[in-house]
Amino acid sequence: MRHVFQERSQFTLSVSATGTADAPETILLHCFDGRSGINRREEGSFMKKNNTIILVECALMIALSTVLSMIKVFELPQGGSITLASMAPLVLVSYRHGVKWGLGTAFVHSLLQMLLQFNAPPAKTLTAFALVVLLDYVLAFTVLGSAAFWGKPIRNRSASIAFGAAIAVFLRFLCSFASGILIWGEYAPEGTPVWLYSLIYNGSYMLPELVITSVVTIALVKVLDRTGNRSAHAA
Repeated sequence: MRHVFQERSQFTLSVSATGTADAPETILLHCFDGRSGINRREEGSFMKKNNTIILVECALMIALSTVLSMIKVFELPQGGSITLASMAPLVLVSYRHGVKWGLGTAFVHSLLQMLLQFNAPPAKTLTAFALVVLLDYVLAFTVLGSAAFWGKPIRNRSASIAFGAAIAVFLRFLCSFASGILIWGEYAPEGTPVWLYSLIYNGSYMLPELVITSVVTIALVKVLDRTGNRSAHAA
């Protein structure tokens, strides 16, 4: 109603100033200006509500990923395990809502993992701790949120999801591989090159995790598509 009064006052002013009413197209322009203001406010309100929904979903995915990371099918002595698809929820966020949301969600999850399951390095130095934080947690988990970016060039939906998830998990493997060489190498059997030890050690659980994550993410996306929950940001 306020916009209607504004439009009437603008029309009255133009009449008093010139003695004649504005042209019809000018009056229509005032009307559209008023309506566009209403539309902009409605659009802003919708975007705010939509972002809140996405934020809640991301929080749920972080919680789900954290719980699944504690269900370990196989665990190695110096850290690393095969879990019940604990990385799939993070990859799913990337496909449903885009890389920015994916990276943010995965980063928060990395901090939770560090708080709940921190594995102290053998060398108790500041550098060693910093490398563990970076390579075993922050970078290692945050890269999972980039999955949708890697799958974009592929048109086939299932292939795109599988490829993006595989690349994201492979990037996490590279972080663990570097960590194994720089930090955990002293656990390598005598006579075994450190790089080979790290490759075998980290590959033994990351390869199964890669397969599990890719398969489960594809299945989850298909289920959500069937229930009408496909996101506009999906790859």
